[in-house]
Amino acid sequence: MTNLRPSVLSGLGVGLAFILGAAVLGTAAPAAAETALEGKDKAFFGLQIENDVFNNTDQHYTNGIRAVWVAPENSTPEWAQRLADAMPIFPGAAVRRYGLSVGHSIFTPYNTSTRNPSPGERPYAGWLYGGVGFVSDTGRQQDYLELQLGIVGPSAGGKFVQNEWHGLIGADEANGWDHQLKDELGILLAYERKIHAWQSVNIAGFSADLTPHYGVTLGNVMTAAAVGGTFRIGLDLPEDYGPPRIRPGLTGSTYFAPEGPRGWYLFAGVEGRAVARNIFLDGNTFRDSMSVSKLPFVGDIQAGVAVTVGDVRVAYTQVIRSREYREQPDPDTFGSVSVSVRF
Repeated sequence: MTNLRPSVLSGLGVGLAFILGAAVLGTAAPAAAETALEGKDKAFFGLQIENDVFNNTDQHYTNGIRAVWVAPENSTPEWAQRLADAMPIFPGAAVRRYGLSVGHSIFTPYNTSTRNPSPGERPYAGWLYGGVGFVSDTGRQQDYLELQLGIVGPSAGGKFVQNEWHGLIGADEANGWDHQLKDELGILLAYERKIHAWQSVNIAGFSADLTPHYGVTLGNVMTAAAVGGTFRIGLDLPEDYGPPRIRPGLTGSTYFAPEGPRGWYLFAGVEGRAVARNIFLDGNTFRDSMSVSKLPFVGDIQAGVAVTVGDVRVAYTQVIRSREYREQPDPDTFGSVSVSVRF
């Protein structure tokens, strides 16, 4: 456990400095060519990093990283198109893409200095996974289906990643990893629908929109239902659904369609989740392990800024997550940085 206190303001400061730096670099760069506004034949690469270091803490959901590749429009294999046509969750008149991802998340108790975690502390856990997703977008509505497969436990490498990184930056090691969750194959199937319910008139390049969403997640890693929404306002607002986040959370979209060579927007969102299972709190499914008394309802509040320069979008999101288990003293705060590139 670190001796630093949580600070939402410090996280916002780091994030704003990061985004302003990107904006300055973008302003200094040559104007984007007209081809920057074309994107139907382009693929996307996205990188998301979430960490509580932005808020000077080292606890609970302490780190997540996810890399995503999204295929160009209408490059989905024919068999997958036929399968989507047969599923009522996907509209027929829509642009379709598929994507591949790989990610890693780390969870620790509040007190990482002791070798024997106290009862009431959430378990140590690592989650290493790969995913395949399918997205259908009408321009007003996005439907997203994703399957993640991976492993929870020592084979996920949580202990190695956290302590090696702490060694590099001169931070204290987390000493209780010998009590982490045991190895368990994990599966997570998630579906989400987002709808552009309202969009303002474009005035001098400025516009705003409101996008509610709902979804469900099934699997031994997490089973939950979610509902929420995102509000955006900015200059040359790109056609997307907000910056992406690592599950669980407001997921946004890796792909985007800019309205001009440069643009930016502010955004804020909220999501409530009814959680039936969370392996990182409930413990292993079929084996004895550490666990805590999970709360059935969890909420995220987030806000941030995104900057688009040509084929690159950079965003920072500040997140406040409500208490997830009964013994948890306070809500969690962490920051999320995402970069999406069209190529």
